[in-house]
Amino acid sequence: MTQSLSAARAALRSAAVPLLAGALTLGCLTAWTVSGNAGTPARLRVTDGRVLVPSNTEATAAFFTIGNTGTTADELTGVTGPAGHRAMVGRDVEIAEGAHRMEMAGAVAVPARGELRMSPTGVDVMVSPPPRLTPGDRLTFTLHFRGSGPVTAEAVAVRPGRLEP
Repeated sequence: MTQSLSAARAALRSAAVPLLAGALTLGCLTAWTVSGNAGTPARLRVTDGRVLVPSNTEATAAFFTIGNTGTTADELTGVTGPAGHRAMVGRDVEIAEGAHRMEMAGAVAVPARGELRMSPTGVDVMVSPPPRLTPGDRLTFTLHFRGSGPVTAEAVAVRPGRLEP
């Protein structure tokens, strides 16, 4: 009987260390998660939509600011423009001193706790053929993101060289 009691105590002691370590680990992970350090999904907000009144018959460009208040980055993977017009995410690329061209951008990062600010000399949305626009007109776009899904936003038409309405 004494031997079985002694064996039970030894088994209990050997099980206590892993149980205690597991409980301590679970407690620390719970505290880390509750304090917000485990991360939050991307939280996107699309603002400052502008589309240039076309100056040619080939294409025009739209610009947005995409803010992300989450602790996880996301990627802009594509865009859908107004019916009857193709829209793509483009990037301005310098090919020679003073010479630039647009190319498809592919997926563009929207950093965690940061923003992607589109501009004529960086990333933008190319629209072709360009719609007939006058300053103040509005167009609706749907921006597609890898993790967050689609976000619909409006862009107001502005004259080239001006990004304010």
